[in-house]
Parts: sequence; structure tokens; C-alpha cells
Amino acid sequence: MKALTTVKRVKSKKPRSHFWGTFMQQKYLYLMAIPFVLWAFVFNYLPLWGWTMAFQKYKAGKSFFDQTWVGLQYFRELFQDEQFYQALRNTLGMSFMGLIAGFTVPILFAILLNELRIQILKRFVQTISYLPHFVSWVVAAGIVTKMLSTENGAVNDLLLALHLIDEPIQFMAKGHLFWGIVTASDVWKETGWNAIIYLAAIAGIGPDLYEAARVDGASRLQQVWHITLPGIRSTIIILLIMSIGHLTSIGFEKQFLLGNNLVRDYSQTLDLYALNYGLGLGRFSFGTAINIFNSVVSVILLFTANGIFKKITKESII
Repeated sequence: MKALTTVKRVKSKKPRSHFWGTFMQQKYLYLMAIPFVLWAFVFNYLPLWGWTMAFQKYKAGKSFFDQTWVGLQYFRELFQDEQFYQALRNTLGMSFMGLIAGFTVPILFAILLNELRIQILKRFVQTISYLPHFVSWVVAAGIVTKMLSTENGAVNDLLLALHLIDEPIQFMAKGHLFWGIVTASDVWKETGWNAIIYLAAIAGIGPDLYEAARVDGASRLQQVWHITLPGIRSTIIILLIMSIGHLTSIGFEKQFLLGNNLVRDYSQTLDLYALNYGLGLGRFSFGTAINIFNSVVSVILLFTANGIFKKITKESII
């Protein structure tokens, strides 16, 4: 009995001593992580206190205890507003188009770039593809608008030169084209940057696998299909899960800068809806209710996608 008691005491103390032993060995790493933990707490978790405004008839200048509590009033107004469903449609439409194009194109680009054997050309293409990411959306929107312009616009001039159209197309005035313009602009701007993580994952694949495949007579396409893609499978799944979690959080910069009154029915997203009908009209509580809905849906999508992929592929982020 005494031996059993001693063993139990040793087992109970082992995890605790193991934790402190690991902590002392890696104490400098923990200290380096403190600023980032504080940053995440201050900018990501502390602002959640502001969610209380969605349940109040918030008036600026009044203290927290002087606000009038209204419960779910603003959520009921939100779900009864036709503009909300239009913004939700636009958000989901552009999100799914961006998910398909903005997720697959960087993978294909990274694989094609990895297959280049001329190193100078590879570095040149890689550098050029990164540059649009560092251009602000204000400048990028100006470039896109100019290229699609009816007056000396590069796209219209090319289509006219190829005799594919008889007169210039007013791309920026046609609502049904707006989603495609936003998606194409985002792909052009972010493909090179998004491909970095896939290139890093490809670089981690052992070269001996490719050598063995070449000895067996595998073509380059077969090597990509049977070695490269399985080698970056985990990276693809994790990024896909995170992308699904952001389906309703696509921002408003692109839509705000590229949109106009002619395409307003197709350009307004949930974030832009919150900006216009919340902050723009001084309805802070209503704008907060929109953002709470956006955040809750994002969390649900993230956990749903994570659970599905965990069952099907045994890969997950948590």
C-alpha cells in the first residue's frame, strides 16, 4: 500500500514538475511571447467589451451605467431590413468567388513557379508577383478603374483590336460584372504573396522523393500529382479552413473604392453596410449588432469546417 501511495504521489507531481522544467528551459521564448500576447489581448479581446453597445440604446458621452438597455431590439431591426439580406448576398457571393479563385490560383502559381529550372527567371517572376501586395488598395483601385475605362482603357482597347466587341464596354457601370472585377483584382494583387506559404511548404519536401520518382520514370506532371500536392496537403487544408472562417469577413476596402452608385446593389458588403448604416448615421448600436452577427457566423463557419475536415481528412487546426 505504501508503495502504491508513493507511486501515485510521484505521478501527481510529474506533470507539474515537467511543466516548470520546460518553462525554465524555454523561459526566454516565453518572455519573447509576452508582448505578442499583450498585443492580442489589447486589440482583439479587450474591444469585445464594446459588444454591450448592441444591447443598449447607446448615446455617446453617457457612462456605461447611464445607457438604456434594449435587449435584442437592434438584432430584430437587422433581420427585418432588406438591405441586410442584400449585403449578405453580396458578401457571400464575392466570398465564394474569392475562395475558389483566390485559393486555387496561388497553389497553381506556386507549383508552376517551383517547376521553373532557370533560377534567374524564377526569382524575377517571384519578385514581380509580390509587388502588387505592397500597393495600397487606393492605388490598385485606380489602376483597375483606368484599365477598364472606356477612354483609352487597356482592356477595351485590346478587345476592340481583336474585334471581339464593336464598342467599349462600361465595366464599372454594370452590376453583374462587379463581383468578377473585385475577384480578379484581388487575385492579381494577392496571388504572389499568398503563394509564399505554399512555396515554403514545397521547399520542405525531401528531394530524395523526386529523385526516386525520376528513377521510376515518373513525368514532371506525375511528380507534381503524387509528391508535391500530397506534400503540401496539410498546408492547403489548414489555410482552406481559415479561409472558410472568413467568408463573411471580406472587409470593405475593395468594394468601397471600386464601387459607385450604379453598382451599389452588388457592391455593398456586411462591413460596408455596418459603416454606412451604423457609423455613418450615428447608429452605433445597430452597427455593433451587424458586426456581432458577422463575428458569430465566422466562428460557426470556422468550427464547422474544422469539424468536417477533421472527420474526413484527419487534419484540423484545433
